[in-house]
Amino acid sequence: MVPRSLFRLLQCPTCQSRHLYVTADALHCASCQSVYPIESGYIDLMPRQMAFDYRSKYVTEAAELAEELDYRDLAPPLLAAGVRNRALKRLLRFGPADIVLDNGCGNARFATWNAQQVGLMVGSDPATLFADDALARVALAQADSRILPFADGSFDKAFSIDILEHFPRHVIDAYLCETARILKPGGQLLIFSNTREPSPIQPVIDISRHIGRFFVQLGWYDFQREARRKSDHLKALETWEDVEAAMQQAGLRPVRVIFWNSLFTTLVEHVLMKLGEALLGRTPRQRKLTSHNGSQHASGVQREIRARQRLRQPLQRKGVLYYGLQIITLLMELDLWLLGWMRCGSYFLVVEKPVSPRYTNQ
Repeated sequence: MVPRSLFRLLQCPTCQSRHLYVTADALHCASCQSVYPIESGYIDLMPRQMAFDYRSKYVTEAAELAEELDYRDLAPPLLAAGVRNRALKRLLRFGPADIVLDNGCGNARFATWNAQQVGLMVGSDPATLFADDALARVALAQADSRILPFADGSFDKAFSIDILEHFPRHVIDAYLCETARILKPGGQLLIFSNTREPSPIQPVIDISRHIGRFFVQLGWYDFQREARRKSDHLKALETWEDVEAAMQQAGLRPVRVIFWNSLFTTLVEHVLMKLGEALLGRTPRQRKLTSHNGSQHASGVQREIRARQRLRQPLQRKGVLYYGLQIITLLMELDLWLLGWMRCGSYFLVVEKPVSPRYTNQ
């Protein structure tokens, strides 16, 4: 979706000019003559004639990842995604007049789930693996977070979910500074990411991981798809002190933090959910356990995708299965309510762009 209200927020990502005009199929910069095509459901706002030293694998390997990510169809916000979404809504407190940016939106599922709660929901990502519902309901821009195509102070709120762990430190700094720039004074940014710090109760959490590995050894399921998704995690912000320093450097003031010690979550993700996917995703020819071989990864990925596809229609009807998974989602959320005070690697952090001029970029 490319609504007219989006154009009022834009500046040229190539020369930062606001002298822009729109034709039927493109946005034009009158200053540098750059042309930004309006595609089906989004606008290409990547900076022209610029090369970056870091590019995400979701950009460089988009074609290869498209099928494996299974990104086009959205399920309701449940399980770990449901916990993230509930925390997002609770911590940012969206208002009906808010202009909100999902910076690094991926397929824009979080933006889509919350689009009706705000005045304008914008999603930006350099890859264009956008869900079909997002193309219809979210103002989408293909954009690089190091040079956002939005004017200073355009947004009331922004959020960043599962983003910072992918970037080297200099990209994190550019990402945060650009996000701070486009926020209004007093505007807030919610970040969900993780450092390298283990939980104080890590040995207890790891019990579920050991159970999961046991089922992997039996050949019931594998974690190859998850491992591939996380294969570019750099975690350049290794400690909580690194996170605080990065926010200070960007001129952002921490407001609230909740840590995610994944005691219940790991049990669900490594045992219950994987067993369910293994059962739902098998074809009649795969009823017998297969041994690990060269094709095991491919069959495991396809099994997971089949299981998720088979679940989507029943979940949309909001029957017994939907409410059962809602209960499991609430169980996972207990990790935040009961253990959120306990410092660990995964965190929800709300930071604010202060009104006071003494908070400036360093």
